[in-house]
Amino acid sequence: MQSRKVPSPGATVALPREGAATQGGLAAVLKGLLITARPKQWTKNFVIFLALIFSINLYWTALDFGNLVRLLTDTVLAFVVFCVLSSGVYFINDLVDIEKDRQHPRKRQRPLASGALSPAYAAIAAVALPLVSIPVAFWLNWGFGLIAAAYFVLMLAYSFVLKHLVIIDVFSLAGGFVLRAVAGAIVIGVPISPWLYICTVLGALFLGFNKRRHELVLLENGATNHRKTLEEYTPQLLDEMISVITPSTVIAYSLYTFSAENLPKNHSMMLTIPFVLYGVFRYLYLVHTKNQGGSPEEVLIRDIPIILDILLWLGSALAILLIFRGQ
Repeated sequence: MQSRKVPSPGATVALPREGAATQGGLAAVLKGLLITARPKQWTKNFVIFLALIFSINLYWTALDFGNLVRLLTDTVLAFVVFCVLSSGVYFINDLVDIEKDRQHPRKRQRPLASGALSPAYAAIAAVALPLVSIPVAFWLNWGFGLIAAAYFVLMLAYSFVLKHLVIIDVFSLAGGFVLRAVAGAIVIGVPISPWLYICTVLGALFLGFNKRRHELVLLENGATNHRKTLEEYTPQLLDEMISVITPSTVIAYSLYTFSAENLPKNHSMMLTIPFVLYGVFRYLYLVHTKNQGGSPEEVLIRDIPIILDILLWLGSALAILLIFRGQ
């Protein structure tokens, strides 16, 4: 059997001949569309549930079962809306970056970059998904609709402009996480502590700068062919940024557990700090020793220690909020 030669990171992958992307029929097109929608990255939208979880002791105890179901239903619908909307953004991003993705050792396997999916089908999805999800967001809640529209505009700006600006590129992605957290609060009509927004943006910056570091190390000399801003970064600079963001994230979360008004006054939420510390240290371990920082969503669904840590953090936080509700 003849072996297949894998192109180097700096090589340009040849396009398949005309019509090759649709030869597999409807099933192949649907598969390409699903992969390009990036369902693995829908895990980012779980940030929307933070407002529901951390308002439990303020609101859930005063509401009947019917209202609890309504709150959960609205949050789930908000999660679905953001999954559809973010998938539309991924289609746009892949269409814009189709040539650059062909320079990446992993992204060249994406349906658009590899030629497995026709750009025409991707363009239809890129238009249809936002046109469906944003009106549904306004129907669900007017304020939530405005946040969803703001998220879409921010991600459009990122795809065409902001991702080419050093440091601003990572801050733009962090802004997307903050908008998700805000959306989760607005859709159920509850306030959440400003500390939680701060923790969200710092956590997103932590993931973003680690991702840039992974890309820079992985692609080496071909890094700037894939992402122009990577020529502005160095591993040393990114390590310095990460060394600032990492303690800031831990300190912000620690202050949140002590000072947020919606948490138990006995400061029992501080018992969850070790889980946050372990999660941060485990992720740094994966980045520096396992070279896995390029896809945070894959780490989230594949690394068993990270998964268990998140479950323990959520379980302990919910237990504390329920046990000490009203205190």
